[in-house]
Formats: sequence, C-alpha cells, structure tokens
Amino acid sequence: MPSSISASAAASLPWERPVTALSGIGPALAERLARLEIRTVGDLLFHLPSRYEDRTAVTPIRRAGIGQSALVEGEIVACAVVGRSRPSLWLEVADDSGRLGVRFFHFTPAQRRRLGAGVRVSLYGELRLGLQGPEMVHPEYRCSGEGSLREAALTPVYPTTDGLSAKVLRRAVRAALALALPDLVEYLPGPLRPPGPSLAEALRLLHGPPPGCDLGPARGVLAFEELVTHHAHLLTLRHVPGRSAGPKCRVAGRLLAEFLGALPFAPTAAQQAVIAEIRRDLERGRPMRRVLQGDVGSGKTLVAAAAALLVIEAGFQVAVMAPTELLARQHMDTFGGWLRPLGIEPLGLMRLGAGGKTRRARARDPETRLVVGTQAMFQEAVGFERLGLVVIDEQHRFGVHERQALTAKGAAGARRAHLLAMSATPIPRTLAQSVYADLDLSILDERPPGRAPVTTVALAQTRRDEVVARVRAACLTGAKAYWVCPLIEEGESDLKAAGILHGELARALPGVSVGLIHGRMKAADKDRAMEDFARGPVQVLVATTVIEVGVDVPSASLLVIENAERLGLAQLHQLRGRIGRGGLPGHCVLLYKPPLGEMARARIACLRATDDGFLIARRDLELRGAGEVFGSRQTGLPGFRVADLVRDEALLPAVAKAARALVQGDSGLLLGLRKRWLRDRHELGSA
Repeated sequence: MPSSISASAAASLPWERPVTALSGIGPALAERLARLEIRTVGDLLFHLPSRYEDRTAVTPIRRAGIGQSALVEGEIVACAVVGRSRPSLWLEVADDSGRLGVRFFHFTPAQRRRLGAGVRVSLYGELRLGLQGPEMVHPEYRCSGEGSLREAALTPVYPTTDGLSAKVLRRAVRAALALALPDLVEYLPGPLRPPGPSLAEALRLLHGPPPGCDLGPARGVLAFEELVTHHAHLLTLRHVPGRSAGPKCRVAGRLLAEFLGALPFAPTAAQQAVIAEIRRDLERGRPMRRVLQGDVGSGKTLVAAAAALLVIEAGFQVAVMAPTELLARQHMDTFGGWLRPLGIEPLGLMRLGAGGKTRRARARDPETRLVVGTQAMFQEAVGFERLGLVVIDEQHRFGVHERQALTAKGAAGARRAHLLAMSATPIPRTLAQSVYADLDLSILDERPPGRAPVTTVALAQTRRDEVVARVRAACLTGAKAYWVCPLIEEGESDLKAAGILHGELARALPGVSVGLIHGRMKAADKDRAMEDFARGPVQVLVATTVIEVGVDVPSASLLVIENAERLGLAQLHQLRGRIGRGGLPGHCVLLYKPPLGEMARARIACLRATDDGFLIARRDLELRGAGEVFGSRQTGLPGFRVADLVRDEALLPAVAKAARALVQGDSGLLLGLRKRWLRDRHELGSA
C-alpha cells in the first residue's frame, strides 16, 4: 500500500470518480443522490446505515410478533380484491405454523396475476393487527423462482430522500463497495492507526454485518480517521500564508495598569492568567489566534478590554464585533464606561445608513483606536488604517469566511491582525481542543465576585396566575423582571407571541410598568426599551430571546421563560445568566406546557440541578449532538459523517497526536484524507 499519493493520481482513484461511473446511475439518479451530498463513489462508501434489518433467518408465522418486522415464507392460499371505495389486493399466506394476511392498497394487474393461489412467496415487513388477524401491508416480496429475500448479513437501512428508494440506494452502495474497496488507500500510517480492522474491512462490516456483530471497533476506525482529518486540517491553518507576521505589541502596559487599578474589584485568578497568556501572544510578533471560553458571567469582556488596551498602547486599532445590534450597543456602553477615563472613545459601526460615510472615514483614521459594531463591519467600504486586534463575541454566531474577512482588514503586507474569539458555550477541554484545533485555547473557570446564586423552578402553564401574582408582589417592592417569550407574532405555533403577552401582562400587573423588546424593533426603540428597563420606570420587560447574550442589567433579579420546553439547554442557561448580576439572589421560573417530552424533561432537570456552564454544555452535547451545537458554519467543520465528539471523546488525545504527526509528515497523505472526508470543502478554514 502506498504511503503517499499525488494529487493527480488521487483524481483517478475509484472512490474519487462521480457516482455516474457506477452501472445503473444516470443523471436523474445522480441528482437525487446529490440531495444527500453524495456525488462521488467515496461519498457512497461513507454514507453509513442508520439501522439494520435482520433478514438472515426465516421466522415461522406463528412466532412473528405484532409490531415487529420479520422475514416469513409460505404459500398463497387465497387471493382476492376486496373493498369498493378503496379496493386492495388481499392475500392469505400460510406456512406449517400458521397464516397471515398480506394487503396491497396500490397494485397493478401484473401483480394480481403474479400473486395467485398456490404461489410460494418470501415476504419481509412489519406485522400489524388487522381486522382479520395479523397482516403485512405492502411488504417487500419475491415469488418462487425469483429467490428468497433471505440475506447472509444484516440488511442496511440508509438515510434517504424523496424519490430514492431504499432498494436503489442499497444497490448503489454495493456497486461502490465492489468498485472501490479493492484499491482503498490507508492514508494513515500503521503506527498512527488505532487497533482494529482495516478501513476496507470496517466499511465492509458496516455495510453488511453478520447478526450479533459488535460494530463499535469498525465505526471507531472510521471515526478516528475522520477526526484526525478535521484536526489536522485545522492545524494546517496555523501555517497558511499571511500568518507569518502579526502586530508586535510589546508595551509597558500603562493603560492596562490604570484600567485594572480603577476597577472596584480585583480580577479573578483565571482572568489574570488569561490576560498573561494573551499578552505573551501579542508580544511574539505572530498573529494571535485564540479562543476564550467562559461561562455566563465569567468576565470575558473584561479580558477583551485588557487585550484591547495592550494593542492600543502599541499604536494599533481594535475592532470588537458582536452578532446583534443590542449586544454591540451593550459593548459600546461597557467599553466606553471603562475606557473613556483613559482617553479612549469607542466608535460605533452598526447600521451604516445616515452618517455612514463619516463613520467609515473615522474608522480608517488611526486616531480612532476602538471600533465596536456588527456585521456592518464586513462591508467592503469599511476599512482600517492600523487594525491590530479583532475581538469577536459569541464567535459561534459567525461563519469562517466572516472571521477571515474581518481579520483581513488588518492585513498590511505579510502582517495580519490578532484574533480573540469569545465563546459562552464552555465545553470540556478535550472537546474544545478538537473543535478549535486551529486556535489556542483559554478558559475562564471562575466567576467574579458579585454574582449571586439563581434559584430555578419549573412550573406548568396552568400555574401562570401564581407566577404573575408573585412577580407583581416582587416588583411592588422594587424588583425587576424579564418575561421571555420566544415568538414575536402569533402564527401557526401555539407559543405566546410577545406582543400579545405584553398586553396580557400589562392588564394583569396593575401598578407595574411593563415594557417590550424584540428583534424587529428599530434600533432606537430597542435602546429606549432597554434604557427604560435598566435605569427607568419599566419593571417587567417582555422580551424575545434577543436578550439571550450580553445584556447586562444588574437590577434584574427575576426571569420567567414561556414555553421553556421549546428552547435548547444552552439557550436556557444563557437566558438565566441575565439575572443575579447585581448581587441580588436571582429567581428563574420555567413555564412549560405539559406533558413534557423526554428530552425537554432532561433539559429542565439539568438546568434545575446545576448552574455550572461546563456541565450544562456537556449535557447539551449529549442531548442534541455536536452537529447541532457546533454547525459547519460556526466552526469551519463540515458536519461529521461518522464521528461524534461526545461518543468518541476517548479517541481525542490519540487523534491530536496523530494529527500533529500527519501535519509534520507527507502532505500527500493529508490531501488524500481531505478529499475523502471533507468532500470538496477542504478549503474551509478558520480566520
């Protein structure tokens, strides 16, 4: 087996050929396969079954259970077309143990002729309890002379799409295996591979295992290679052209010292350690690429401000980007309050309407040292003269190319801006090192002083009146409350719309001022709503999930979430982080519509049991899967086809070791793996 393979040779390998190279696959079928992202023979190889059917043994009719699928064989002893309004072809099939009915609601004259009395048939389908006893409806079948449906191995059932039958997809996969497996290249050298079957053996097993076979080792072989490919691909991004130089920010730290000295509290040990890590990065002269993980309220913004001051003192500009206008304005207030005493006035770049030309010109002026904005900063007309640092908050909300576009605005010759990406989805270190393999990782695992505990309860919506009464009583003593409603307007969903809820609460809370904020409001109206809640007369703010991240109102101590069963665990935790920020104990009420489903029950139970964001994020991964928590748009990783970051976490240390060896070795091996696992998207990367 070759240890490496050239790009030109790889293009001619069997698994790189289009699916139309297989017999029986024409343009129409290829188009349907493409809906499943299957375009090459290799894509068929790695399109794994979602489950298996056992057709390896014939089950006597008497022993076939209702609600179970079974392979039975017998003789047709009766045949008739029954029913007037909806005729169906009815068969009675018997073997030595008993009889069952078979019904076809859709049938042709040819089927009726084939399926006559005295014909022996092999049937596979689910047994149901019909009016006349056990029956199968539209089972797969073969008549005598066509062979049995009995298989030597379990029958794979693949994820499919409209217009693509399971039978056709199985035939296509079998053709792909026959063509490609004999020449399948093992790109990972033997010492880097985990113990287990070869890649070809693993694929053969997964597409047709014998009964009782443990498929864990075979699946592990594929998962390992896929994870190594992704990890190695991200590692190579550290060495792409343009990363050779970054703004050298070796400064005395006067601004940072003044900033920290003016704070009414001391930074946590975790914050101090991360600031020291960032400072070392900024002094090296290579572009920093660092992700900062921290739970809700762990003080990520303070760390970002410290990094910004080091870069500003070195004579460079800083750009802070947030995913929403509301959060960007919150950062304007926070950074402005901290940095104005140091002579640094932030410039806002949110919507570039009236006055946009003037603000774009100010952003380019090197005298403007801090710019805070949203996606508006991506616009081509927005430029910077000396951009030294890009801070991206809630980085998972932005795509790979968006991050690249913003850091590129700091390019000057070979120099590129530093990047600090912040994430409030704190996952375990081993998982984070895989997801962010192209970035250095910093973790804030302490909470600053002043964060009060939050008590969480879950109540059925039937007890809403009790909640309203308690919120009113609290507000009349000076408390402030968020009341979160996921939708803005009534639609087909039975969720309460924020506008209607606002009216209901205004009537139900006499003597209490009720405000409203949602994502479709004009920026000025949102600012006014938040100001009225934070420092004005509004005591209850009805809000959509627009307040999920970054919103900081220290006086808010109550939170009610409507239809909590409809929200994800991490999102619920983020919302809960809006209260308890001002030293007052927080109280969170999760209103749900019974009965609760199993997953919703698990989410709510987890939220009530802990406020540890790392534990909550792990549970969220377990419940939803990494594919939903870290989508391809957010991380630069195409969705995993085989691997699962939670199930395969034990593989990750060996994955990291193999990936490092691969990156330092033969580049042809990594090219082959990219073409195999990243489909044609191996150009994806992170900023």
